[in-house]
Amino acid sequence: MALLTRDEYAALARTLTFPTAAYIDGRYRPAASGKTFETVNPATGAVLATVASCGAEDVDFAVQKARDAFEDGRWSRLHPSARKDILIRFTKLITRNARELAVMESLDSGKTIYDCETVDLPETIHCLKWHAEAIDKIYDQLAPASDDHIAMVVREPVGVVGLVLPWNFPLLMLAWKIGPALASGCSVVVKPAEETSLTALRLAELAREAGLPAGVLNVLPGSGAEVGEPLGRHRDVDMVSFTGSTVTGKRFLGYSAESNAKEVVLEMGGKNPAIVMEDAENLDRVAAHIVNGAFWNMGENCSATSRLIVHSAVKEDLLKRIASHAREWSVGDPLDPQTRVGALVSQRHFEKVCGYLDQADTLLFGGKAKDGFVEPTAVEISDTGHALAREEIFGPVLSVITVNSFEEAISVANDTEYGLCAALFTGNAKRALRGARMLRAGTVTVNSFGEGDISTPFGGWKQSGFGGRDNSVHAHDQYTQLKTIWIDLADDEDEAVG
Repeated sequence: MALLTRDEYAALARTLTFPTAAYIDGRYRPAASGKTFETVNPATGAVLATVASCGAEDVDFAVQKARDAFEDGRWSRLHPSARKDILIRFTKLITRNARELAVMESLDSGKTIYDCETVDLPETIHCLKWHAEAIDKIYDQLAPASDDHIAMVVREPVGVVGLVLPWNFPLLMLAWKIGPALASGCSVVVKPAEETSLTALRLAELAREAGLPAGVLNVLPGSGAEVGEPLGRHRDVDMVSFTGSTVTGKRFLGYSAESNAKEVVLEMGGKNPAIVMEDAENLDRVAAHIVNGAFWNMGENCSATSRLIVHSAVKEDLLKRIASHAREWSVGDPLDPQTRVGALVSQRHFEKVCGYLDQADTLLFGGKAKDGFVEPTAVEISDTGHALAREEIFGPVLSVITVNSFEEAISVANDTEYGLCAALFTGNAKRALRGARMLRAGTVTVNSFGEGDISTPFGGWKQSGFGGRDNSVHAHDQYTQLKTIWIDLADDEDEAVG
């Protein structure tokens, strides 16, 4: 689908009607308390809508309705092909409404319409369709046993699941979670980020239109304290899948320990390295990958390659090329399809990123920040203990660290509390394979920036997360429990023991 002009997108934006109520048990409802909050367009500061601000009472109600739906089997025991058909209809409805959703996403988050139209919506649709198609293609197992026994290993849906979303990819992260959760037969209670609730609420309506039974998908907008914590502590929630900051993710471990020891899957922060060795080929192509990895989505990306670890022999040449490519990333109105860098998600986050810029010792390029927008920026770091080399900035800021050997590069790359992604650029195949094995990260790309695709598991090591993986068939594991069914086939007169 061809992109529109900036004026056409602006005209479409003026026609949108935003969902503002919580979605529980198949219909929109106000928060039990009557409380609301304003959701703001970060690019303009204009209030988009006043949204229901849910609390513990709403969490209790939504969890109960999700439990009712799960226990009566309206979804959990529906034939796999029937679940697949409903989710396929869901993806078709999203496709039919993709442009509306892209504009809504851009307005609510500050993301560029270019990214929403060309990346977020297509990948959201593909993700949901992929998991829908997998429903009736994942087989259970028979374990080896004696002739007198059959040992069945079967998967069953875990039950009621809490899904806590980040604000940087509202639609896509929703798809990453509800795709395998619904495909597995779970009922879900979704807590979207307070900054970006609109598209999750709209998708709930489309799911109902597709035929998803009431109570299976519930969406509760509100704050982390009022919705996230009660959901994490709820004793009738069987597991929580969280994507967001490491600080917040750790809290969910505490909530679990202090309640019903529910399963917790965490996908958290990253301070991801991109290593460029002296034998890297086609430095212009390398520079394009570095720029994309560092500045795509305004750097608001847990897998952003925010640390450039570059060999001194190619540093000067590479930095010139990176600066040249960065100049092509225009900053401005997110609804202009020519814009590559939109607004940071909120004034609060803008101020946080600016605080990091104030700590920079050597500015290589960029550095301008105004009214919620930060241009692509690179800073040189001489001390690997510096905050810009160790802490997740979550903005369009690339920290450059110089090394003089392959061994030093790997050591610096692994010297972090995170382990989500890493990239290695080299023309030596043996070095590429050795480095990929040595880098301590959940995803390692060679001579490129990327996260794999829907067919490959995504998740981190160390404080970047654990407990499960998004994407691929492995994502279904976290939403299911394994059960062993042991059947004794021995004749009645045979002695059966054990």
